[in-house]
Order: sequence, then structure tokens, then C-alpha cells
Amino acid sequence: MISPASETTPADVILIGECTVTLSLREVVVPGARRPRRLTPKALGVLKALMRVPGAVVSRDELFAEVWPDTLPTNDVLTQAVTQLRKAFSSDDEGSTVYIETIAKTGYRLVQPVSDAVRPPAPAAETETEPAAEATHNAPAPAATWTPRPRSRWRRVRRYVYLALGLAMAIALLVMAALLSQRSAPAAAGGGVLEDGSRVVGSPPRPYRLITASAGFETYPTVSPDGSQVAYEAENSTEDGSNIKLQTSGNAPARLLAETPAGYADRFPNWSPDGREIAFARFGPEGSCEVLLASATGGAIRHLTRCDGTELLSFDWTPNGRGMLFGSMAGRYAHRGIRVLDIASGRWTAIDYPIADDSFDYAPRYSPDGRWIVFVRNPQIGDLWRMPASGGVPERLTNDLAEIRGWAWRSDSRHIVFGRRVDSESRLYELDTQSRTLRDVGVDDAESPALSRHNNMLAFVHRRAQFGLFRVPVVDGKPGTPERLFPSGGRDAQPMLAPDGHQIAFTSDRSGSFALWWADLSRPDSLRPVEGLLPETRQAPDWSPDSARLLVSGRNAQAQPVIYEVSPRDEQVVALPVPVAQPLQALYAGDSEHVLVVERDQNEQLTLSLFDRRATPWARLGQIDGVSQARFDPAGQRVLFTRLSAGGLWSADARLSPESIKQVSEDRPTRWRYRAWTVAGNGSLDYLSNRADCATGFARISDTREPTEYCLDPDRLSTSNGFSAQPDGSALYLPLAVADGADIGVMTLPESPRPTFLSVSNVLFWKGK
Repeated sequence: MISPASETTPADVILIGECTVTLSLREVVVPGARRPRRLTPKALGVLKALMRVPGAVVSRDELFAEVWPDTLPTNDVLTQAVTQLRKAFSSDDEGSTVYIETIAKTGYRLVQPVSDAVRPPAPAAETETEPAAEATHNAPAPAATWTPRPRSRWRRVRRYVYLALGLAMAIALLVMAALLSQRSAPAAAGGGVLEDGSRVVGSPPRPYRLITASAGFETYPTVSPDGSQVAYEAENSTEDGSNIKLQTSGNAPARLLAETPAGYADRFPNWSPDGREIAFARFGPEGSCEVLLASATGGAIRHLTRCDGTELLSFDWTPNGRGMLFGSMAGRYAHRGIRVLDIASGRWTAIDYPIADDSFDYAPRYSPDGRWIVFVRNPQIGDLWRMPASGGVPERLTNDLAEIRGWAWRSDSRHIVFGRRVDSESRLYELDTQSRTLRDVGVDDAESPALSRHNNMLAFVHRRAQFGLFRVPVVDGKPGTPERLFPSGGRDAQPMLAPDGHQIAFTSDRSGSFALWWADLSRPDSLRPVEGLLPETRQAPDWSPDSARLLVSGRNAQAQPVIYEVSPRDEQVVALPVPVAQPLQALYAGDSEHVLVVERDQNEQLTLSLFDRRATPWARLGQIDGVSQARFDPAGQRVLFTRLSAGGLWSADARLSPESIKQVSEDRPTRWRYRAWTVAGNGSLDYLSNRADCATGFARISDTREPTEYCLDPDRLSTSNGFSAQPDGSALYLPLAVADGADIGVMTLPESPRPTFLSVSNVLFWKGK
């Protein structure tokens, strides 16, 4: 048996062979590598089990019992974890050193020596038993080799050694406390400087804690300027809709900001700079919308402006608290670009800056010093942009066309914290707007960050959802009862059914690593991951007409976008020579020789192009500007697409002829759910939506009549980044949440982050998860 984790406590930084492993960061540094490799939690668990008995064989059953307790894992999850470990420890050379050896039909063993870079040398009586206890001082210590734990021989000796070491540690701590108490300049909790100039490093920042714990959703937090209170949107527990609640950052009960009328939803709270008022939006029947102001302590509500029929509403306070800054607005009061509303007079003033016809500028916010405005351009596939507060030419701060999920200024007006989808989760990153470097804040499953103006109190949405794949029969356009496919504890998404109706491909982290998966539905045991690529969640894969290949959007080792052609049955992966700099999506245009590609061009615009891949380089045959996503309709021999500039659906002929472009639907899909639709082999168009009384709605879009909407599932949300249909339209394949909910987390963001900053252009979002 492997040693229980409680019997050995390894140091945080260890050496395995020539590689350095930092356990708390889950990082492996390989000599000569350009950046650290990040391990998944499960891969790290396997590594810990192996490194406690280096050179000894650890059986599969032992690894399952320790790393996957109380579950029924399949062999593939362990295989994936070991595969990731081998990749993490390998260099770029073909003859890289072997670290983990497979023992056929038994298990695995770690074949490289393990040593602790910060432990002192072990006493003579201990070198054959356990590693010595960790030193209590801060000075570096020589490495001590780890040796396997004895089975029975040294147990009595070890007990006395531990008692002696414990007594020595207690005495050392008392002496250290006495010495520190004599200093005239005590260190603060987060560290301090003593009289002699030496620095005392305090405890690391406490991990975040959740201030809400309900079974529903709490979202869109905003923090009071002094960091003492958090306002957020909460689901109404008794009826459809939502309320704005306020809660201290402690454990006091929440209170309502204002009573919400029946049939209405209060959303998007935003605290004023002086902490006296909270602005929020109230949505009602038939698309009604207005922005309101309420006293933070309760009282009368004031009307600010109408926003009927809007989509992606966003607003923030001006630094002096006398106005509101609004992003682009759709609906009855539509306006392209950013503008300011003076609260006292009700007068609008547009910010003077260049903006393209198909751009939508979202979530603008002034820096705390009032010098800058930062916003998200085209949040469906967005980047952060910055311009002077008075207007001017915007500059792009990020270059990833990401799914940005909220952002906030730090009080220094230099750093920005934002949420971004990475593989199967959302994470928080901090961007230095001057050096254009950033770091991972280190919070999993986090989005919608908000920061106080004065003390860096961070609030965010913590959502740890689990999505499974479901088959939903459709009879006469009406969905039936969802049936679960391939159960697992992971997050499955983007299920794409092949034209043959038997093969399915999807993305998932079910093995611990995010990957593309494939299965033949007639043989459930055929389910396996496809090695050799890291897929993107931005766009779903696309099957070839003969069901033999897939076009998959992904990223290479330099974190650059790549289009891969995958033959899943043969396990072949080929990077295609697509003649564009930033390909975002690729799909077959009716045959294998013609490919449709959505790209961001040199003018910062999204363009859909048709290529003939038989030419070298590929020949461009046609293009349409302003396209966010496309699908090929084999029944109608047409291309269907969405636009960045508005909601709705358009079509063009297979050659993308400008004269063939026409609108198919005016309001479905919405701008934000631009990927939540699909076309079946028979030409039927299906769309997934959500509303207050139905988590997942379904409608079959028609060119000629208003579609009938059905509630596919009243409680479970679907993902919005891809699903598919049976070729004859008789069934849907989609992901639904099997466990879901969102809470508000809070933590103090350190003033001087310790983790190394990374380059925005190279490794900003290159994170296997």
C-alpha cells in the first residue's frame, strides 16, 4: 500500500529528477522549457502518491482509492492523468528522460529520484525511515533524499523521533517569538520591515470565502467603496424574477435593497463612488426596462432612464458620481458606442471616438483616477480596450478574442481583474495595463469580479457547474424527455453528431484534462479522448459530409489559434495551413475540398471566407464581413450565419454571393446566444434559449412562420457554445447542467502579487485544465 498522506508532509517545492515541482501551484518547471507546465488536481494527486514511494510500484487500485475516493472511475481517467504527467515532465527532445514507468497489468512507478530542496539533512537514525521534519527557520537548507517508508521495522523508532522533533520545534518557536517580541517595529499580518531593515513575511492571503450559500444563483456582485458590503442579484425564492440583496462581507443576513414588483426582475447593481446609492436595472413584461437609483440604506427609488428591448445592457458611474456611463445599447433606445448620462439634467453626451458599424462596446468603466475608460468590444468574442476618458483612438489591451466574463479596476487605476473562460471553467486574471503582463489570480470557477475603491476587497461569482450530455427526442417540433449519455463527474459540452447519425464528438474535462472526445453511439465502450490537440470552447467542431473527419478550432504550444483536421477513428490529427492569421472557426462547405473560415482580419473585423483548399496557398472564393458564427445547411446548399452587429440569423448561397444574403430570423438567436443554434441534415433550424420561468427553452426556427417555443427543461440550464441534431431532426444532442448554482465569494486581493507575471501575447490563456 502507498503511505497515507497524513504520514508524510512533503515540502512545497521538490525536485524530481531534473524538474522542479511546486505543489501549491501545481506547476512543473522543466530545464530549458519556455514556461512552467500546469497540472490538473487529479494528475497532481497521482504524482503525490507515486513520489511517496519512488521506485516502488503503485497499483491502479491504490491510485483509484487515493485520488478518486468514493467514486467509480474508469481506467481512462487514470491513463489521462499519467499521460499529462509524462507530458509535463518531458522536454521538447524526442529522447526525453522517462519519469513514469508503466508496469503492465499492475500500475505505475516513479523512476526518477525525489528530493526536497528546502528540508535539512536527515539525522542518522532517520535516514532509513521517514524524511526529517521541515525546518522552522527561513534560511535555505541542503536537499535531503526521500526514502520509502518502512512497513513495520522502524515504527517504534519513528514515534520517538517525531516526539523529539516536535519538542524541538516547540522550543524553536518559543525562542523565535521571544526574539520578535523585542523588536520595536512589529510586522503586520501581511508582512513588515524590522529596525535592521530585514523583512518579516507574514501568512499568505487567506483563501476566499463564500458569503452566500443558497441552492440558486447569486450573480453580478458590486462592492461598496469601503469594502464592507456587497450588493448582488439573487433569484427570487418564491416566484420568477430576481431581487437586489445587500450583505456585509461578514456573515450577517442579507437584506433587500428594494421590493421588486411581481413579474419583474432587478439586475446589475452598481454602487456609487460615495457609497450612498446603488443603480440597477429593472426588467418587466414585454421587454420593458428602466435604470433606477436607490439609496443604499433604503428609501425612495428614482427613475434614471428607459432601456426597453435592450440586450447586453451595461452602465457604470462617473468618478464624481454625477453621471452614468453607458455602453452600446440595443432595443428601442438603441445607440452605437459609449455615452454619458447626466443624472441631474437627463442629458446624453456621446464619447468622441471611432467605432466600426458592426462593433458593440460593452461594460465601459472609468478608472478610479478618471483618466481612462476601459471596455469590452464585442463581448461574444471580445477583448479589453482602453481610451482616454475624453475620447480618442482606443487601443487594445488583450488579443485573444475571448469570452470575457466581467471585469473591474483596481484602486491604483493601473491593474484590471477580469474573468475569462478557459477550457471548461472561468478563471480570474489580473492585467497590468502599463506592462501588458498578467497573472492568474488563482481562483477556480470564478467570474464577474468587483473591487472596492479603497481597500482591494474582491467579490466574484463562484459557479462550479457540472454538465452532462443528453439526447432529447423531438416529435412534430416538440421536445421530449432528456436521456443521459456517458455519465461522468466532468463537464461535457459541444456535442456534435456526425451526418451518419452514429458518431459523436464533444469537449470535456471528464478525465481531469480538457480534451476532445469521440464515441460511436452504437458502441458506448468506444468512448475515448483524441490525443494531440487542445480544443477551443469558442466554436464547436464540424463533421465532414462523409463523417470521416472533423474540423476543430484549437491552440498550439505557442497559444496561437490553429485549425486541426481530425480523423477520430484513425486517431490522426493534422494542423491545416489555413491562410489567415487568426482563424476562429472552420467548417466544411458541402464537400471536403471547400472550407468556410471565420477569422479576425487585419482591420480588426470578423470575416467569413470561402476557401478552395486544393490550391496552394488556399484560394479565397468569397467573403462576408461582420460574421460571428456560421453553419452549412446541406439540405438547402446554403450558409447560415450570425452577425456581431445584431441578433438574428442570415443566409447566403454556398459561394457567399453578396446578392444572395437575406435575413432568416430577426430575433433568434440573440446577440449573446449566437452559438446556441444548429441546423440538421434535413435543414431544420433549432434554437435554445432561457428565460425566468424556463432554464432551457427550445424553438424550431422557420423562414415563413413564427416558431412555437417549448420548455425543454424548466430547471437545468444548457451551455451556450454548441449542440447538434439528428440528421432527420428527430432528436437533439445537448449539454444540460446536472449540478449547478452560483454563490458570491469575497477575498482581499494582495497589493503586491507574488506569482510571476506572464506575457499577454504568449501564455495568457494557455492553461490545460
